Amino acid sequence: MEAQKWCDNVILVDADYVDKVAFDLIVNFERMIGRQIPQADMALWLECIALDGGLLPIGKQHVASDNKQKTQVVLLHKQQAMKNFQPGRFEELDGQAFSGELGEMLISCVKVEEVTTMEQLFTESLQVIGNAKEVKRLMAVPDSDHIYNKVREALRYANPDQHITIFNMQPMSGGSFRQEILGYSLMAALGIKAEEIKE
Repeated sequence: MEAQKWCDNVILVDADYVDKVAFDLIVNFERMIGRQIPQADMALWLECIALDGGLLPIGKQHVASDNKQKTQVVLLHKQQAMKNFQPGRFEELDGQAFSGELGEMLISCVKVEEVTTMEQLFTESLQVIGNAKEVKRLMAVPDSDHIYNKVREALRYANPDQHITIFNMQPMSGGSFRQEILGYSLMAALGIKAEEIKE
């Protein structure tokens, strides 16, 4: 990933992996709760990730109104689209932005080219962002089932002042960062309510 100026907050996502997890949740929960589940709301999911990563709504922090909080979203992908998200086509998402209670979200989509792999690009991007002095908060969604040890290694020498959160489907051992469960944000974005699954 080239040298560039980053926002204070960055969300780095293995988009192909997240789309697969969303599909698995849809299939399992449709069977469990007996209703059709729509595609995940992309904007809502990103806001849930940001909240789980510790970002506060603008009204609850000391941010000047002319200094709008910005979060950079980087979606790494090999596929053409996230089939279980709306919107999900990378060509439509790339360069888009939306605003909400958490400020502005700026989306860039980076295709994994044949010269590298998702694993390499994700861990290299993690190192670059983890060492960027201007980044205060990093939230990353890797394919933890396959590259968790490399994620830990990539963040070993990250900027100690950064607030780093890694999202997994289940708690993983080790690592000098916070962990959150990915499934909660996806369930919210899919419109699955806690009371529906209590039984």
